[in-house]
This record gives sequence, C-alpha cells and structure tokens, in this order.
Amino acid sequence: MTERTFVELSGGRIEYRWFGPPVVDAGRPVLVLLHEGLGCVELWRDFPDRLAAATGCRVLAYSRFGYGASAPCALPRPVRYMHDEAIDVLPELLQALAVRQHILVGHSDGGSIALIHAGSAERPGLVAMVTMAAHIFNEPINTVAITKAREAYDGGKLREALARYHGSNTDCAFRGWSEAWLSDGFRKWNLEEYLPGISVPSLIIQGEDDEYGTVAQVDGIMAGLRSEKSSLMIPNCGHSPHRDRPAETVAAISDFAARFM
Repeated sequence: MTERTFVELSGGRIEYRWFGPPVVDAGRPVLVLLHEGLGCVELWRDFPDRLAAATGCRVLAYSRFGYGASAPCALPRPVRYMHDEAIDVLPELLQALAVRQHILVGHSDGGSIALIHAGSAERPGLVAMVTMAAHIFNEPINTVAITKAREAYDGGKLREALARYHGSNTDCAFRGWSEAWLSDGFRKWNLEEYLPGISVPSLIIQGEDDEYGTVAQVDGIMAGLRSEKSSLMIPNCGHSPHRDRPAETVAAISDFAARFM
C-alpha cells in the first residue's frame, strides 16, 4: 500500500490513499472505492493494488468519518447516514482531491452510497458505477447477520479484530453501523426511488451465498435502473466478492472499466 494521507473536509479529517500509477492518465478514469459498513482503507487489503494492475487506472480509497484513521463520527448514526455520505461528503471529497472522470466501486454500504450518489443528482465526471453486495432495502437475513455480528462484537473477539484497523474509531465503526441497521427506523429504509435517476452504465455484483442479502437485492436494482446495466452473481461467494472470489471480481470490473478508457 502507498503512504497514508489526509484531507480536511468541512466535517473533519479524512484518511485516503492512492494506488496504481503515480499520475492520472487522461484517457483512464479513476476508480473510487467506497467501503462496507465495517471497512476502511486498510481493510480493502490488496484489492486496490490488484484492481490498479488489471485496469491501468489510478485507484482511490478513503475511510469515511468514524472509520480507520479518519475523524470520528457522532453516535448514534441517523437512519440517513448513507444519504449524508452520498449527497454531502462524497462530492466534497471528490472536489477536494480534484477527481474528474471516475467510476464508483462500492461494497455493501458503499454500494448503497454509490446508488444514492448517482441517483440523487447529475454528477459531473461520473462515467460508470460498480456495486458489490449493495442493499436497496432491509431484509430479515440482513438483520439476523448483523445481530450475530453484534453478539460477536459484545463478546470481544470481533471488537479486538476491528480495533487493529479502526483504533479509537472502533466503536464509531461498529456501533454506528449495527445500531442504525437494527433500529426501528431502518425497517422501512429503501433506496428504490433513486434507481431511475441513475444515468451511467452500472455493473451489479453479488455472491450467491451472501449472508447479508438475497438475490432480491440484485433483482430490485436491475428492475429499477433505466440506464445501461448488467449483473453478475458469483458462485461459491459470500458477502465480499473482492475477498471471497478476487480473481473473478477483478476480472469483471476490469472488463467493465475497459469500455470507458
């Protein structure tokens, strides 16, 4: 990984890293990674490097407020915390880092953030979007999985594992994510209204064995999108395609991104 760097936004300090070529090639879009509900820059592991090598593009990863080495967030997070990220923080970050032509690559919460961002307004510079295990509504399977994660966190093992990556933000990361998703307000959480407003081509990826969501998420996204779209269900793959089936995931994103070079 490259050296950790920071940028000051209106809400505080954001940790980010660049991967791949040292400068942006004008003919290649930047791939902007949006992490999952418990993720951060470091938890992408070698995926940014693999993606940069396969595409020849610069790859940007950042830790949202309350994650990794970024500024902490206030708890509890509101039900619309992903909306806040998509509509307010992400555009400010892209402007601060002078990101122009780009493709969003979002995992889980990051995929949902990508959908809100692309569907809520015209986004200059956004040329395409990839989601992995994104949600557009809450499902019972998701609630069960998060409840089990909370038990593991309260028991100490998951907290200890996450603390290696989030440090003083560990409770912000886990409590902010789990308490929002398990709150009464999240039962009616739904993003389907944003899908018709997405104008860029989209690749929708999910593992067939995703423990946090069913194929209904992919079906719902594909039905709601009015722009060019394709989907990929990866066998023998859980909630994290880039970790469970990295070769297939990198190849699919690389083939998709090649169209925009």
